[in-house]
Amino acid sequence: MSNEGVDRSKRRFLTLASTVVGGIGVGFAAVPFISSMEPSAKAQAIGAPVEADFSKLEPGQRMTVQWRGKPVWIVRRSKETLETLPTLDARLRDPYSEVPQQPEYATNEWRSTKPEYLVLVGICTHLGCSPSYRPELAPEDLGPDWKGGFFCPCHGSRFDMAGRVYQGVPAPTNLVVPPYAYLTDTRILIGVNQGAA
Repeated sequence: MSNEGVDRSKRRFLTLASTVVGGIGVGFAAVPFISSMEPSAKAQAIGAPVEADFSKLEPGQRMTVQWRGKPVWIVRRSKETLETLPTLDARLRDPYSEVPQQPEYATNEWRSTKPEYLVLVGICTHLGCSPSYRPELAPEDLGPDWKGGFFCPCHGSRFDMAGRVYQGVPAPTNLVVPPYAYLTDTRILIGVNQGAA
């Protein structure tokens, strides 16, 4: 074949146009495959932060919300409950929360940013059972020294009203405090660290 009469500029234009159209076609064909690798909406919702309004919570009451498939408790503690916390230190395994089971801003005697409100993951650190909320003082089944807290009936682990574990029980560590941030005085966002909301 001879190259006489070949318009090179047309040839370059057609080659360039074919390349661009082919590249766009490959891009459109790749979009479904790439988007199929992203987590589903359900998977994203499971790990997403959860907002909770606890404006109706009275002292001594607890409410439960779900976050990442786990129960998260919000407890409103009374002034009397807060006053008893330091009296239990000698009977607790980790009274000063030295094992990192909570964000840094909750490493204090209340294990919370606001002493009145406690936020905990409601799962025992022994085998993953869900402890019972037992706020009453000295019930018959828990003994005269019980000052209120959380009791795991499966294996007998006990936690005080700050989620701190007692000595001599199967649970090795305090209950977990999830990351959370206050949106208002009565609304929090669970799953986001304080200052990041």
